[in-house]
Amino acid sequence: MRFSRLTVSALGALAAATILSACGDAGSSGTAAPASAAAGAGCAGVAGTSLVVLTDDKGLQNTDNVLPAINKAAATPELIAALDKVSESLDTPKLIALNKAVDVDRKTPKVAADEFAAAAGLTTGIAKGPGGDIKIGAANFSENQTLAELYNIALTAAGYKVTVQQIGNRELYEPALEKGEIQIVPEYAATLADFLNGKVNGKDAAPVSSPDLTATTTALAALGDKAGLAFGKPSAAQDQNAFAVTKEFAEKNELTTLGDLAEKCSGAATVLGGPPECPQRPKCQAGLVTTYSFQAGQFSSLDAGGAQTKNALKTGTISVGLVFSSDGELATS
Repeated sequence: MRFSRLTVSALGALAAATILSACGDAGSSGTAAPASAAAGAGCAGVAGTSLVVLTDDKGLQNTDNVLPAINKAAATPELIAALDKVSESLDTPKLIALNKAVDVDRKTPKVAADEFAAAAGLTTGIAKGPGGDIKIGAANFSENQTLAELYNIALTAAGYKVTVQQIGNRELYEPALEKGEIQIVPEYAATLADFLNGKVNGKDAAPVSSPDLTATTTALAALGDKAGLAFGKPSAAQDQNAFAVTKEFAEKNELTTLGDLAEKCSGAATVLGGPPECPQRPKCQAGLVTTYSFQAGQFSSLDAGGAQTKNALKTGTISVGLVFSSDGELATS
């Protein structure tokens, strides 16, 4: 689903990009599923109509906060200030609501962005810049297109003539951003940092992203300097791997965090669902084992935060599943 959030080298094949989109970065795959030590009873899935994300209380996931990536030649103070207004207006619940408006309620990204901007007073206080033509690139999924429309609104208010162009995945739009063929793209801090690190330092370079946002953005800024990119303020909104259960499952087992899940539900009856590569990925099952000592009794091979995983959760077929933290369906929880 999230083609543009990949942490693979720009030279990597698109097929590999599809596989890696949900669970960690390109250099992090293992060779086998983690050994199961699920000796406890575990917790069978509980059917329900709404999903809740369990808090990542030990920092398994990296900081994929939304932020604008900007070609340095276009990065005037006025332009950055206008984009920062968008970042200041967003947090994860608001991003979930925007995604619900598009993916569940079937509004267009432009309509959803317009309604959000009006309600949030997004353009209030935006100073006029020097003007000129600005092209915003958008990745090929709805969330990124909605973010691009929010940038459009802010920059139009700042006096720029803006166009939004859907381009595709990061392997396509990032080189265009470096060349100045587009000037701005909505990005994700941790994923972009590791992507640029692979370009600059080689595909086998150790990841530079982390659960610490300051460390991640510091590394990103240094890599951006080498690529001719600048960045606006990171928002509080994150779109990253998360683990969800039904509300009924959480209530029955008294769970709010992944730590709770590991403590109370490691065992034979617990079924973890996710994409086929999840057992080997350090941001999926392998990470739950190493960071939380969580042991599922069974893994169900489904999809990357898509309909298969969410339906399996709602029917009680699985106990816990990998989703994305800004999924619009989480707004109905």
